[in-house]
Amino acid sequence: MTGTQLALVVVPLLTAAVNVGIAAADLAGARFVLANSAEVGVPRSWLPWLATLKLAGAAGLLLGLLDAALRPLGAAATCGLVLLYLGALAFHLRARVLYNLAFPGFYFVTAAASLAVTVFC
Repeated sequence: MTGTQLALVVVPLLTAAVNVGIAAADLAGARFVLANSAEVGVPRSWLPWLATLKLAGAAGLLLGLLDAALRPLGAAATCGLVLLYLGALAFHLRARVLYNLAFPGFYFVTAAASLAVTVFC
């Protein structure tokens, strides 16, 4: 397996795993999620919807890994995750909550990296 082939598998798997993890925290109403969402102005009622989007993105990524014919689905799911985390970054910037900007930034970077390897590899 070449480095490119390895990246094509590992990066989307990492992205899917972290999105499943944060979606589970959203659905469970973890304290850090509730505190952060309140601080940046995201209503609590949005959390299940955001978790669903994260889970859908993770599922699309995983399906895109299963078969070359499903790679466009993986790319579309990754585009959705990139947009989701751009929105999260915008909410943080709008609310001037900069001390924890690294968290949505990390999720954005994993999604962008997955998009890059899915589209360009």
